[in-house]
Amino acid sequence: MKKIWNQYSYAIILLLLSCTLAFVLAFQQSPKNQDKYLKVTVTDGDTLWEISQKYAGEHSLSNKEFVNWVKKHNRDVGDEIFPGEEILIPVSNETPPERELASALEK
Repeated sequence: MKKIWNQYSYAIILLLLSCTLAFVLAFQQSPKNQDKYLKVTVTDGDTLWEISQKYAGEHSLSNKEFVNWVKKHNRDVGDEIFPGEEILIPVSNETPPERELASALEK
């Protein structure tokens, strides 16, 4: 055992440090998207446009962008939504990257 340690000690230490670092980084990285989405249950008479307006203070998308985002990221959502359906909506005040680039060009 001592002979193996003497011959491969650097490799063993490097492997242990790499595994430890990977373990620490894996737990340190919290899901950043967790607070960016909200699951909403559709009630009678709701439309995607109205939901967009209701949560307008919590996202930075236009109503049209919001509706397109919801349709794209929810499987069974089309032009109509039905009471009892649960949909995922974006609720983040961060500006989407496309908008940041466009606004940077305007300045």
